[in-house]
Amino acid sequence: MITHSFPVLGQDIPVYVPQTADDFRLFRQYVTDKANAGERVAFDTESTGLATFSPGYRIRVAQFGTPEQAWALQTEKGPEMRELASWALRTLPAMVAQNRNFDLLSSDRHLPGVTLEELAPKTLDTYIFSHLSDPRRKDQGGVGNGLKDASAHYVDPSAPDTAAGLYEEFHKIGHTRDTGWAYIDIDNPKYLSYAGGDVILTSRLLPKLQARVRELGINPSLPDFEHAVGYVCALIERRGMRINREYTTQLSAELLEESAKWAEEAKKYGVANVNSTKQLSEALLGMGEHIPERTDGGAVQVNGKVLKRLADVDKDWDPIESRTPNPLAMAVLRSKRASKWRTSYTEAMLRTADENDRVHPKIGALAARTARMSISDPPFQQLPSGKWEVRHCVVADPGHRMISVDYSSVEPRVMAALSGDEKMTAAILRGDDLHNLTAASVYGPDFTPGQRKVAKVVQLGVAYGGGAATIAAQTGLTLQAAQAAVKGYKRTYPKLARYIRALQGQVIRDGYTLRTPSGRRLVFDRDAAYASFNGEIQSTARDIFAQGLLEIHARGLTPHVLLPVHDEIVADATDNQAHEVAREIGEAMTMSLRGIPLGTDPDVGGSSWGSLYMRKASTMIENDSWYAANPDAARAAEEARK
Repeated sequence: MITHSFPVLGQDIPVYVPQTADDFRLFRQYVTDKANAGERVAFDTESTGLATFSPGYRIRVAQFGTPEQAWALQTEKGPEMRELASWALRTLPAMVAQNRNFDLLSSDRHLPGVTLEELAPKTLDTYIFSHLSDPRRKDQGGVGNGLKDASAHYVDPSAPDTAAGLYEEFHKIGHTRDTGWAYIDIDNPKYLSYAGGDVILTSRLLPKLQARVRELGINPSLPDFEHAVGYVCALIERRGMRINREYTTQLSAELLEESAKWAEEAKKYGVANVNSTKQLSEALLGMGEHIPERTDGGAVQVNGKVLKRLADVDKDWDPIESRTPNPLAMAVLRSKRASKWRTSYTEAMLRTADENDRVHPKIGALAARTARMSISDPPFQQLPSGKWEVRHCVVADPGHRMISVDYSSVEPRVMAALSGDEKMTAAILRGDDLHNLTAASVYGPDFTPGQRKVAKVVQLGVAYGGGAATIAAQTGLTLQAAQAAVKGYKRTYPKLARYIRALQGQVIRDGYTLRTPSGRRLVFDRDAAYASFNGEIQSTARDIFAQGLLEIHARGLTPHVLLPVHDEIVADATDNQAHEVAREIGEAMTMSLRGIPLGTDPDVGGSSWGSLYMRKASTMIENDSWYAANPDAARAAEEARK
């Protein structure tokens, strides 16, 4: 037996690394004793990286531990070790893991004889309890939800950082913090010690977090709710999404060319490097642009938000029509977008796809401060809603059609339900367009399409705590015009405005905390009480979506689901079942909040995810200069749309 140790609270806790048949018998006895006692055992894995489903991925070490000892099985050394780890996972009746979905999905795919369905019901996730007690990251003023941060707060502030502590070892062998996991010597003492430390800390952390959740009076049903949501997300992640490799490869090359083309366009205005903020700010100011935004260091701010305002497009790249678009800002935006899409999407899909050309985006079921979900590798959640090019890479299974089901204007409906504003509620129940109602109130019944877009920005801006200055920056309005628009909005929905003020005051009185309708605890910065209504809306909308996901699962529809993204479920089904499945998913998601109906918009497309967006993009195809410069893409889009 090789024995290492991990320090916790001044004690060296043993980390056993079995090598011989006698060692394996001792490990089996340890597991059997814990199983007979019903004691919860921590589980973790060390692997070659994060791309669980990509070719070449493997689990190198599987660790099991309790507060007083840990065992590290070097599964990379042979099938006997992997069989032993699988036996332990099947035998133990209760486990705990940090970010359990990662380790359970890895085990499901790479260890013999164990399944996600078997492991998830008996495994608690310390991350869930940590997030429920304080959803903020450490850099946001919170405890932090990572194992190191949470353990430093609740267990031992002096315990080693088991991830960062290995980076020096990686550097010694010529690798980085990202690549070293696959190449560090499997017998490296620090590697094995820290592997054991992860489960020792996790096992000690769980009871501390459970007690903290009870102490704070968190809704006692939320831990079970979040574990159930996480399990459904893991099932979806395991299935993955099929990609058209040929199209994805071609699009990747086209995006590289597009980025270079727009970079050349930017050079016409004196910007040799689109990533140089100095060159860009000087060129824009030289063109007569007024840019009041500044960085923390006092430099002119030329981030994406500023550039989109100057290019006269909103966050989804739709024209605002409030000013003449600045051609340099648009060129830089397009060059950077093409480069980002290539790196974050097409190349990521080609790199991480499994042997069946399926990508498995990681679904963070409980991610942001507000609990909103996240999607990464690739980050599909960051794609603008109206763009189809990247989504066209994702295709349904053979003989299947793509399905999209999303909530109809869920956030305005949540706003009405929370505030009880009678005018907004009546408009929703009548089926009125809230942005039209706001535009008519501000600009009169003959408002223009551009004024409607401004009204939309105003509605979201006011609800999310933005003032007239923020709205002016986003829309290109003068400050005076933005102030008038805000007044008009508050005049249209007076009870909503009063509710927002009252909520902000209550949050301040409650120590900058807020309890959402589901009983979730949100924590705000001392200077950010203005964001409390935004937090309540986002968190409530997320919980509605998560409840819809559980209802989809209860109805046996999860095998159809490909991805939950924003307020949308992406799915597929056979051609003759697609419309029925879309309807059933829509019904599962439909519910009400305080008398406000939360309906859905089921849609059935063709063989690609992008087909669901191509119909919506017809005006863009006709008018967008990108298509003018890319006639082949325009023709392909038009043919697919038809």
